[in-house]
Amino acid sequence: MEAALKIFARRGLIGTKMSMISAEAGISQGLMYRYFTSKDELFIKLIERAMNDSVTGIRKIYQIPGSPMEKLKVLTDIILEEDGQLYFLLIHHARTSDEVPEAVKKLLSDYSMEKYIKLLEPLILEGQQLGEIVEGDYREIISNYFIVLSGLMTLDIHHNDDYQMPKTEFLLRMMEK
Repeated sequence: MEAALKIFARRGLIGTKMSMISAEAGISQGLMYRYFTSKDELFIKLIERAMNDSVTGIRKIYQIPGSPMEKLKVLTDIILEEDGQLYFLLIHHARTSDEVPEAVKKLLSDYSMEKYIKLLEPLILEGQQLGEIVEGDYREIISNYFIVLSGLMTLDIHHNDDYQMPKTEFLLRMMEK
């Protein structure tokens, strides 16, 4: 799965072959087919994992102590970790490709921005009530937050010397009151 994630994240579904994944994993192509019937099945499993993990990660921030801004800082730090970048790239390919399986299109629909807005709504509203988070439409604030983070992660900043990953505190200024 990790080998497939690396290849799909860099090449997309269309540019990936099972032989590439098996070579990355250091196993035979025949062994790959014992576990997955096709690259589409493997791609779907990875998208499912990415979406489920993203929701689980957001829900976990409600369990940690701290103010809404402190919780957003923890969430932002987690999102911007280099390990998570491959999932962002994978989802970016899934969202921008016309050639993804219907199951992936369904997952993308089920995990739309609306789902993430609902997940963060209580945190943002609490932050606004406490005077920590800028006033305004919480939906727009959350949407802009994810757009900025997604853009950073799809730029591949971790591996590009032309860019510098902004500090979390700097990014969160767009939300601070």
